[in-house]
Amino acid sequence: MSLEDPFFVVRGEVQKAVNTARGLYQRWCELLQEGAAVGREELDWTTNELRNGLRSIEWDLEDLEETIDILELLPATQKSPSDLLDASVVSATSRYIEEQQATQQLIVDQQDQQLEMVSGSIRVLKHMSGRVGEELDEQGIMLDAFTHEMDHTQSRMDGVLRKMAKVSHMTSDRRQWCAIVVLLGVLLVVLILLFSL
Repeated sequence: MSLEDPFFVVRGEVQKAVNTARGLYQRWCELLQEGAAVGREELDWTTNELRNGLRSIEWDLEDLEETIDILELLPATQKSPSDLLDASVVSATSRYIEEQQATQQLIVDQQDQQLEMVSGSIRVLKHMSGRVGEELDEQGIMLDAFTHEMDHTQSRMDGVLRKMAKVSHMTSDRRQWCAIVVLLGVLLVVLILLFSL
């Protein structure tokens, strides 16, 4: 067969497209592994280019297979001896087409599996972010309640300090000591109540 045979031209183009698709597939896998560090635009572009390349390969292989089928169905009278394809060439061509289709299908299956894993990870992250949001809301409510309690305790402490100031002006030492002990007891009770809530 000569080098101008369309089969060899198409085979060369398909092989070149397969090599390009492999490169895109490797880059696509790297982008998936990098996760959040990579831009969504680059991942989408690579995914689209990979799908387009695989579709183009599939179409080329289907066209080539149809051409071979047509040539096999033509009556022998319409073929000149130079136009007849050698059975080994046809067999090699068919094997090549089947191998390329199997490779392409494997790449598509792997891509689908990885897209499903990414989708599952996104669902898990969405669920986790919802849970974190709920936790933050609950903690905000708890902080508001704690702030209210602190304000209430502060006003109590101010009242106790005012009473202590009045008691410190008493003239009798014994009465002062009694008042201090009573106020310390009240302060202790207030602190216990504060921390038990």
